[in-house]
Amino acid sequence: MKKHAITYGLTAFALALTLAACGSKNTSSKSKTTTVKVGIIGSDKRIWNPVADKLKKQHINLQIVSFTDYNKPNQALVDGDIDINAFQHQYFLDNWNKSHKQNLKSIGQTVLAPLKVYSDNIKNLHDLKKGDEVTVPNDPTNEGRALQLLETAGLIKLDKAALPTTHDIKANKAGLKITAIDASQTARSLKSAKAAVVNDGVATDAGLKPSQSIYTEKITAKSKPWINIIVTKDSQKHNKVYQKVVKAFQTKATEQNIKRVYKGNEVAAWNYKF
Repeated sequence: MKKHAITYGLTAFALALTLAACGSKNTSSKSKTTTVKVGIIGSDKRIWNPVADKLKKQHINLQIVSFTDYNKPNQALVDGDIDINAFQHQYFLDNWNKSHKQNLKSIGQTVLAPLKVYSDNIKNLHDLKKGDEVTVPNDPTNEGRALQLLETAGLIKLDKAALPTTHDIKANKAGLKITAIDASQTARSLKSAKAAVVNDGVATDAGLKPSQSIYTEKITAKSKPWINIIVTKDSQKHNKVYQKVVKAFQTKATEQNIKRVYKGNEVAAWNYKF
């Protein structure tokens, strides 16, 4: 009897330990934190920090990884150094995928940043005179986009090209000198150039306000390729945690923060009606 009692006691004790261990495992799984690394460019950290704070309540640790080179975040995503990125528009992604033989996918929209023309000397594009220099960004997508802006404004005409460059200018009645330079230098070029087409981020960092611009890219249905997006690998496009990150970004609070930080240089795009 004593032997059976001891055996029973040991069995009961082991069962109690097993149940306790299972209970502990379940509790920890509920509070388990998932880390997601998002790659961004420059000052966008001011937009993503509040999103990261919000995601903590959902047990998601959003780590913000900043890049300075537009060519790095997509490769970092392919290499597995980050999980998602948010720095590019659809046109940029499509061309990057094609040239690098990859298949990265958009999982959500963020902002639309119309290009703007600035000048320290004139108040209107039509005040430009023969020989005046206008600078544009020289990276493939933004150079083409900037030239299309000048075409829309009636200053030049372009040959049909998916990504036009200055070599595709077929008519330049105003006789302007259009120079493609590094995007980061466009704002600085205003010291010598008569006008410059400046990206939103560069304009913000240079202290240029939308109210100072002399021309703004029109937002139409043709603007869709220029909407910035959140991107991940094709195999992760349905990842539920990443979708929670998208949802946490696409809020009224983020929209208000975009207005505050970028002062009109960027607009929230996920609810934009074309």
